Formats: sequence, structure tokens, C-alpha cells
Amino acid sequence: MQIKAEEISQIIKGQIKDYESKVDLSETGTVISVGDGIARVYGVEKCMAMELLEFPGGVLGIALNLEADNVGCALLGDVRKIKEGDTVKRTGRIAEVPVGPEMEGRVVDGVGSPIDGQGPLNAKHSSKIEVLAPGVIARKSVHEPCYTGAKAVDAMTPVGRGQRELVIGDRQIGKTALCVDAIIAQKYTDVHCVYVAIGQKKSTVALVVEALRKHGAMEYTTVVAACASDPAPMQYVAAFAGCAMGEYFRDNGQHALIIYDDLSKQAVSYRELSLLLRRPPGREAYPGDIFFNHSRLLERSCKVNDALGAGSLTALPIIETQAGDVSAFIPTNVISITDGQVYLEPNLFFAGVRPAINVGLSVSRVGGAAQVKAMKQVAGTLRLDLAQYRELAAFAGFGSDLDAATQAQLTRGARLVEILKQPQYQPLPMEKQICILFAGTRGYLDTLPIDSLAEYEQQLYAHIEKNQPSIYDDLKEKQAIDAPLEEKIRATLQAFGESFKAAKGLK
Repeated sequence: MQIKAEEISQIIKGQIKDYESKVDLSETGTVISVGDGIARVYGVEKCMAMELLEFPGGVLGIALNLEADNVGCALLGDVRKIKEGDTVKRTGRIAEVPVGPEMEGRVVDGVGSPIDGQGPLNAKHSSKIEVLAPGVIARKSVHEPCYTGAKAVDAMTPVGRGQRELVIGDRQIGKTALCVDAIIAQKYTDVHCVYVAIGQKKSTVALVVEALRKHGAMEYTTVVAACASDPAPMQYVAAFAGCAMGEYFRDNGQHALIIYDDLSKQAVSYRELSLLLRRPPGREAYPGDIFFNHSRLLERSCKVNDALGAGSLTALPIIETQAGDVSAFIPTNVISITDGQVYLEPNLFFAGVRPAINVGLSVSRVGGAAQVKAMKQVAGTLRLDLAQYRELAAFAGFGSDLDAATQAQLTRGARLVEILKQPQYQPLPMEKQICILFAGTRGYLDTLPIDSLAEYEQQLYAHIEKNQPSIYDDLKEKQAIDAPLEEKIRATLQAFGESFKAAKGLK
């Protein structure tokens, strides 16, 4: 018996028709290709942008490219479990992470799963990782200080609750140290903290977690870790996941501080992701929307108005520069998004000035609005004094004779630089900062040798605590230096200065 070609085509058409009726392509799909953390999926016709898709082996993916004939998907898990032809299912959920107080004290990965070996999270709430930032009407101007505990930052580039202050500089000059100190400084405040590690080595993240635990800061901190060994999609998503965790507190009338360490690596992971998804590269091979990527992340940090609970989310994003080039593409992007930057300079760091803050390039666009009156009173001229000192020190290096006024300025400047130095993991409360800055800016240190100032500072705090604790109490309560308080501080500094000199055998 001979089978005709028309009959064969009819049979095949019938089988294809039956197959399509059995498989619902609106809800399921098939993997066309997979590799480098990216899968292309045919089907899932009703898929939404940023929707979670379920792959075999429990691996989840986020739908990023919705094209005419396929969906480009970033995989959040072990890519080796997935092969061509596998079935993919829609979950109907937009990418979300667990949020809430249960997250504090825990270390989670880029999608909020615990990686600290302490059991399940038991979080009662979850939140989408991508939400719209509050609009202009929902916001309130930044007016409360968010102390970092670093004298140089709180005095000259103050950070307010709801502000975004960029920490920028080359590698290994104290950017993470400054931000970890800011977390430790929140120990006696009502600020909840989130630390997002993007592209860091696991050993580095472990050291940060250990430091936070040692100083009692882990109990109010959530660590989101997308390490260097994690796939690019995980590193990209981690910042948004951390932001969602911080927003929970902001939207419930509380205050949160989030550290993004660092957004340079997030930009690199996003570039990798975009090029693999065949998105066209733009400047320096970064996709055109890399600016939008960082701006929609950082715009979510703000102070909301009283009607919405007056909560705040403060952001300290970190950017790593190459050889101090702040005019590169990613640094200029983030500088233009944030409300100021703290620029750390390698020359200062290696000269022993730590934190190595460059006064000329660092700025806070919120400024005095984020300072209490007492801090403004003692630190008002500090930035100018230091800038003038740097100029004069450069000229004094030529060895020409200097008049008395210039000598006095150099003497004062050198001592101000010295008192702004601060050891790691020793953030100071506002009242202590004000006392030492008062001593420096009002000339009480001008006659002391520079190498004795660190000891002077420690003994001064102990002396005030023991003999004049009311100074600290008044500064906390009034947050301003009135005439009686100023008189008390001056008398204390005078008496302590004389006893310190006598003990040291100084004139």
C-alpha cells in the first residue's frame, strides 16, 4: 500500500493541532537556549516584566526582555540544572523579597533567602523589589541629622535622614570602613540598617558581618550578600532587594540606613546582563539605561511627609574610582543623582589621615539643614579653615619666611587635621564630637604638640564624663550652645588643658 504525501501532511497537521491544544502557551514555555545566567524562553505569552518564572529544579528567573517571539530571562540560581527543551512555568508573581523586623540580624542572598545557617526567616511580609519612588508631594525636606559617627563627615559634609550621600574613592582607602562605622553609630538610635554587599569576596563580607556582630550592630542590621562568585543577575538584583527591605521601615514611620557596597560592581553586572540579553551597548559599553538603573534605585531613599508617617530611608552608595577618576561615566552618573559626596583621597590615606576625606571635593547639598545648631556653631568655619590650611601648607613647603598670622593659621590647621583623624570602629556621638571640635576651632589645642592630641582627646572625654557630665546632657537636650553652656565648656577645657600640660610636663 502506498501512502500519499497529502495524507502524511494531514496526519502531521492534526498532531500539531492536538499538541497546541494540550499545551497552554500563555502559562508555560520551553527553554530555547541557556548560558551565562541567561535563558531564552519560547511561550509564556502572558508573562509580565520582572515576573518570576519557575524553571526545573526550583530555579527562579526574572523576565527582563519581553520580545515578539521569546522572553529573555535572568536566572537566579544554579544554571547547570537547566537545559534546552525544559518546561518553564509562570508564577504570576512580580519579583519580591521577604521584608520586616524578622530580617534583622540575618545574612541573606540577593533574593532574600537566608545564607547564614540560622534556619528559616519566618518573615510575615514581602515586598516587590521594583516599586515607584515616592513623588514630590509625598516627600518632606531633609531636616534631621543621621550621624555617621565620623567627625569629619558630621561636621563638614553632614548626612540627614532621607539623604543620599555618595562615598567615592579608589579601592582600599576606607570607603567600607566609613560606612560600617556609620552602621555601628546607629546603636543607640532608632535607625534600622541594611548593608548590601555587591560583588565582594565572601571572606570580605564575613569580616564585615563579624565586625558588626562584635560591636553589637548586627541585631538591628540586615546583610544582603551577592558575592563575586554569584551570577551577574544576583548581583544586579541584590541592591533592589536591599532597598525593598529598607523601605519597609520607611513606610512604617521608622528610619532606615542602607549601604550599597558597591554600585560600580552592580553597574558591571548589569552591563554583563544587558549584553547577554542582546541590548545595544552605549557609552563605554554600558547600556543606555544604566543611569536610570541607579537613579530609580537611589530615588527611593527619601524622607516622607507626616501624613505618610514621616519615616525615612537614608542611602550611602559607594562607588569605586579607577586612579581617582571621578569624571568617568559611572561616577559622574551617581554624583548627579545623589545629594552630595564624600571623596576619599589615596594621598591623604597613605599620609595617615583617616578617614581620608578631601575637603575640597566633598560636599553635602543638604548641608546645615542636617545639623543641629550646636554642630553649626562649632563647625561653621571648619571647612574653610582646612581649605585655607591646605593652600598655605603648599606654599609653606617652599621654605619662605612666614608672618605671625600665617604661622597661627598653619598651627591651627595642623591641629584640626589631627583631631579629625579617627580609628576604625570608634564612631563618636554628637556631644563628644562637639566638645573636641569646640576645643580645636576655639584655639584650646594651639599650644599642644600634635602627637599628644589623640591622648588629649581620649582623656578629655573621660574627664567630662567624670567631672562635668552635665555638658553632655545639655548638648543632647538643648542641641545648641547657649551662653551658660559655652562658659561651662570653656572653663572645663581650660582646667583640663592645664592639668593635661602639667601631667605631660608641657609649658
